[in-house]
Amino acid sequence: MRTPKEASESSRQVNDLFDSLDVETIDTEDFKLFLDHIPIAIVISKTIAGDQRIIFFNKAYESLDQQASGSILGRGWQALDSLQLEEAPHLPFSQALPHGEEFVGTFRRDADQPMLVEAYAGTIENEDGTENYRIVALIDVTEREKAQREAFAQQLRDKDMLLKEVQHRVKNNLQLITALIRLDARSQRRGDQVNLDRLAGRIESLHLLYKNLSADGIGSTLDLGHYLSEIASAAMHTYAVDGIRLDLKVDHAPVSINIAMPAGLLVNELMTNAFKYAFNGASSGTITLECLHEAEDSYRIVVADDGVGLPEGTVWPQAGKLGALILQSLGENAQTDFKVESKPGGGTRVSIALVHRPRPRRVE
Repeated sequence: MRTPKEASESSRQVNDLFDSLDVETIDTEDFKLFLDHIPIAIVISKTIAGDQRIIFFNKAYESLDQQASGSILGRGWQALDSLQLEEAPHLPFSQALPHGEEFVGTFRRDADQPMLVEAYAGTIENEDGTENYRIVALIDVTEREKAQREAFAQQLRDKDMLLKEVQHRVKNNLQLITALIRLDARSQRRGDQVNLDRLAGRIESLHLLYKNLSADGIGSTLDLGHYLSEIASAAMHTYAVDGIRLDLKVDHAPVSINIAMPAGLLVNELMTNAFKYAFNGASSGTITLECLHEAEDSYRIVVADDGVGLPEGTVWPQAGKLGALILQSLGENAQTDFKVESKPGGGTRVSIALVHRPRPRRVE
């Protein structure tokens, strides 16, 4: 089986061969003997009575096309018309050849012996500029194409399986988003004011999640560090508080969508809380977001601020409330260690340690 590197080397050899040819060389028996030892199929024609007629083919061509090799001598290039240009199947070899300069094209023959070849051509002219000889090199890429086709088919099977996995996860995470919206709807019915910016932030988190999933095709993991940094930037854009800056420190942290979704929602809630309550009208302040990949399967997310801190006696998250629901979802998919540190005037720091071991993906 030929690799792309081998095919490139063959192309270079063909070009070197074409560059070295002249009329005297082609007419010698020594040169024809030399061509018989080249592992690339070579066919040569000569202008006779105004028409190109095939005068030579080497042993590699005999091996390539055992059915036709014995009958092509003395014939024109129509003798190879069982080869059809892959990108234009209506165009046989003899019609494509005059238009080819060096690389003529890739040709397919669908017969008893299916074949795929790359064709290269060069000409040697008479002193008056008319064509004398035409030399064609045919490189068999049938096995290489077969291997690529099989690899592509396997990729499609893998993509199909991953798509089904993502569809299942989308359904689960949309249910989580729906639950969050319903919580806000209940608050509104009780007379509480619904924070539409907060709700929009949750939806934006979902949008960013699936944008990251599709960045390199549907994959089994995404970069949590990049994803959380986008959520933080979106929150900054939404609230745009003068004097409040964002301090980001994120590592490349590949995790599954089941981890990324609740983690993103949690960071969105914490960022929103910080913007709304941490600085209490202060003219300046800093919100810090860290996503650290501390070990092979260990991650740490930190959202902190240098604001006023939580009111004394406040516990976050409160049981049955939004933050607790998100943490519960996160804990269902990873081993978590959640810690909140705060003191009046000393800011708030929320740290979530994750241990996540993705299950190996089964390839059928």
